[in-house]
This record gives sequence, C-alpha cells and structure tokens, in this order.
Amino acid sequence: MAGITAAMVKELRDASGAGMMDCKTALKENDGDMQAAVDWLRKKGLSKAAKKAGRTAAQGLVSVAVDNSGSGATGVVIEVNSETDFVARNELFQSMVADVAKTAIAVKGDLDKLRATTFPGGDKSVDEHIAEMVGKIGENMALRRANGITVDEGAVASYVHGQVAPGAGKIGVLVGLKSSGDKAVLEALGKQIAMHVAAVSPLAATIADLDSDVVNKEKEILADQARASGKPENIIEKMVEGRLRKFYEESVLLEQVFVIDGETKVGKVIENAAKEAGSPIELVGFERLELGDGVEQSDDED
Repeated sequence: MAGITAAMVKELRDASGAGMMDCKTALKENDGDMQAAVDWLRKKGLSKAAKKAGRTAAQGLVSVAVDNSGSGATGVVIEVNSETDFVARNELFQSMVADVAKTAIAVKGDLDKLRATTFPGGDKSVDEHIAEMVGKIGENMALRRANGITVDEGAVASYVHGQVAPGAGKIGVLVGLKSSGDKAVLEALGKQIAMHVAAVSPLAATIADLDSDVVNKEKEILADQARASGKPENIIEKMVEGRLRKFYEESVLLEQVFVIDGETKVGKVIENAAKEAGSPIELVGFERLELGDGVEQSDDED
C-alpha cells in the first residue's frame, strides 16, 4: 500500500470538500490513487444523498438571473431546497444556487433541461452536482422548480424579496416587457412591477391569461351568492358581471392598482411609461416563485 501523507489528505480534502477522516479512508481504500479516491468519495456522497432523500426539503433559496445584454433578454427564477434555513445561509450553498441560476439562462428556465445540463466547472449534471453537495453539506437538497421569460426585444427585470445573498432570497419575481424603447426605462419599470408582483401575487398577467376553470368557479360562487339574496335571474347576471370585474381588479396584474402609488392601474402605469421609453410597451408576462410554496412538511421527521 502506498504511504498516505498529510499533504495527500489535504489535497483530496480541498478537491472534494469531504471530511479529513473520510479523505484518509478514501486514499487508503484506493492505494493512494487520487482520482480513484475522488470517485470513491463521490459514490459515498451519493449514498448519503440517497439516505437523506426522504427528508423534506422546504427551506433553501429562490434565485434569479437575467441577461439583458442583447436587443432581447432572458430571465430565470429557480428554487433550490434544503432541510433547514441554516443551510440557506451557508456560502457554499449560496454559491451553488447562484451557479444553477446562471446555468438556467442557457436553457431559458426549462427545468428538465436544467437538471441534465453540465454544472459549471465540472463534468457532472446539475442534478448530480447537487447530489454530491448533499454529502459535503450534510442535508437533503433538491432543485425543485425553474421558470423563465424571454423577450425578442425589450427587457426582463427581476426582484428578490427577503434577500439573503445577491439575487437570492425568499421570493423571486421576473417581469418581461417587450419594447424597442429605452432599455434603462424598461428595466426600472420592470423592477417596480416585479416588486408589486412580489407583494400582491396576482393570478395572471391579463384577463385572457386567467385559468378558465378559475373564472368559471368564481362565476358559480358569485351567482350562488346573488341567488341567495332572492334576486331574479336577469338581475343576477348583471350582478355577476359587476362582481367579476372586481375579481379581475383583485387578481389580474394589469387590472390591479399599482402598490407603489396606490391609485393607478398597472396597465395605465405601463402605458404612461411608454412615453418616457419612446416606444409602446407590452407586458409579456411574469413569473413568481415563493420558497417552499406547496411543500407538505411532516411534523415527525428526524
């Protein structure tokens, strides 16, 4: 067996991020072969990841990345979960999440493609790299969601609420604006609208974008409420139309009152900004991810 020196253990530890004793064991198991020891540790890390895969990961970070360098723009927002908020404050974890977000730009936020894309600086996929990080950090982690917005001409703006690291926090929002106007104006406007979306969480960008099932269900509820008041059917129909307009004002981004000034509808804000931008502005859409939204957590996890 080759002699295992302290320098070899340190080299392996720096390369793998694993603990000193694990590195020493890996070198002994592989007769001092550094690459074989790295592979051995990777396998061990994946084994740890598998054991922890059943643990609920509802903490972590939501991260955004935007590329507005060309005439068009792409923005992405991702969610990488961990078991505890403590890990979300870990610089190694934060760096990994930032790299995943940057990587997502190339695939425009497509989750399946992102999982299979090679992680920067290595030869493993994003999913494989995250699995290896489980062994280093010691908690279950997972890339849960990814979304993107692309505009052929214009800008994509982003906003992060509850930021704990650059571009990462509790809520991440993207807003896409299509226009040939001043990009700086578009980016500033987009950020303000993104802040609005973070605070209000609209259901859709436009009335046409609303899920038809949601609209039909709302109509049923409003009609039942009107019938309970004893009104005839012809009056009920008009009452539903009026109340549905109020529902749109509460649920649709362009119909909502802008939280920043408290009086102007978002659609009108965009229309007014077009004058400063020097060209009409179209809201392409928005994406909003809130950390842990929809994750069911068990009260009796170890």
